[in-house]
Amino acid sequence: MDINDVRGIGTVIALIAFCGIIWWAYGSSRRERFEEDANIPFYDEDEPRNDDKRSK
Repeated sequence: MDINDVRGIGTVIALIAFCGIIWWAYGSSRRERFEEDANIPFYDEDEPRNDDKRSK
């Protein structure tokens, strides 16, 4: 095993990690949370937020 084999294995591990992050980020179970988080800059400070789900 030489350095090129180590580089190849490292590339494969990085690709698997990247695919895992993409799968996690675009998973349907997190869609509602991410849509709510995307609207945080638009919340009015006087309005109470519905973040009961996040505090649990």
